[in-house]
Amino acid sequence: MKLIALSSLFAAGLIGAASLFAKSASNEPVRVVIDVDRETLGANITERAVIKIGLDGIKLPRRESRPPVNLALVIDRSGSMAGDKIAQAREAALEAVRQLAPDDIVALIAYDTSVQTLVPAQRVGDGRGLEYAIRSLEARGNTALYGGVTRGADEIRKHIEDARYINRVILLSDGMANVGPSSPDELGRLGASLMKEGITVSTIGLGLGFNEDLMARLASRSDGNTYFVQNSDDLPSIFARELGDVLNVVARRVVVEIEFPEGVRPINFVGRDGVIRGQRAELSLSQIYGGQQKFALIEVEVSPGKNGREREIASAKISYENALTQQSASISAKRNVKFSEKSEVVVASANHQVQADYAANSLAVAKEKAIELVDAGRRDEAGALLKARAQEFKSMADTYSNTAVASAAAVAAPEAERVARDGLDNAQRKAYRAESSQVKSQQATGSR
Repeated sequence: MKLIALSSLFAAGLIGAASLFAKSASNEPVRVVIDVDRETLGANITERAVIKIGLDGIKLPRRESRPPVNLALVIDRSGSMAGDKIAQAREAALEAVRQLAPDDIVALIAYDTSVQTLVPAQRVGDGRGLEYAIRSLEARGNTALYGGVTRGADEIRKHIEDARYINRVILLSDGMANVGPSSPDELGRLGASLMKEGITVSTIGLGLGFNEDLMARLASRSDGNTYFVQNSDDLPSIFARELGDVLNVVARRVVVEIEFPEGVRPINFVGRDGVIRGQRAELSLSQIYGGQQKFALIEVEVSPGKNGREREIASAKISYENALTQQSASISAKRNVKFSEKSEVVVASANHQVQADYAANSLAVAKEKAIELVDAGRRDEAGALLKARAQEFKSMADTYSNTAVASAAAVAAPEAERVARDGLDNAQRKAYRAESSQVKSQQATGSR
């Protein structure tokens, strides 16, 4: 019987049935699980598959057991922030400080035409000094965004040698960077260099006047979160959500190394910027949060396997620093697949969650490409690209009875038509960029 094949990748099935967890000590903060889009591949044919390397952060038993935070709040106070925006920014910063412990470290930096350190890096203590400085924030001047981030990083560095601290810059801006370096590439390079130091930058873009390409690039290259906030009233909840991640880091300086045996050729990462060299692939992450999963998806080509046989498809080693103990640790796992000539066996072995994750990340990549095409005046091509993804997802959903992917296809199809007809307005472009970044980094977007 001829096997059912899809042009890209497919997945579906019960997560538990297709997962292999690595054995680890119960007190380790990370578990690794390797899943495949199908537990059984077609026999005697060259196959394509998706491998998912999932890293599960173990939720902290108590908030007080968390590692301390070394935080820099970098707030835009340029003239465009006047009125409700700066008022809500003050309230959001105050709410963030109230979540911290006396021994956490906080710096407050404000930027407009110039950059000013209102509170140098210091212990929160009773918080009174910080609250006074935050309440003094007033809007004025232009937007020296790059200088604000670098000043925030300078304050972080004052305590970076103390391995106990989780180092984070939270940047808020509502305008274009118009003082100092201002291109996405320049801010992306800054983010990458800060990640190497163990500093993560999360960005919050407010309103419709900021450069979403710049903000998303800075966050993603430092492995931080990115947010698009149209209404300043939402700022306090966004700051609270971001602090929820910062206060739940369980592992950091994470390196994922994946080995593929002979007969399995890695093709590309889907959604993440990993490196493939021959039969090895590698990915670095800044941190893992308790109660959340981070993962990497890799497309592979698998040489023909014999009917009824089983063989290894991938092995992974995860190296990291335990954020609670500051001790280095590693964990490993491997994954086998079976081969069958029966298409019904192949279909029944599919993993629905891997398929849904692949669809979400494939669409996120397509949305980023669609932005480029619309910017270049090629909205017909942008619509065609999104339509192709919608058709792929519908085929996947029909073949594997995957309701999550069916829903994705149902949303993507009319979106493709709209983009081809109308392009992307400012708000839609910002939403595309933020949603794409959030999906690819597996950023938690729900309430805590």
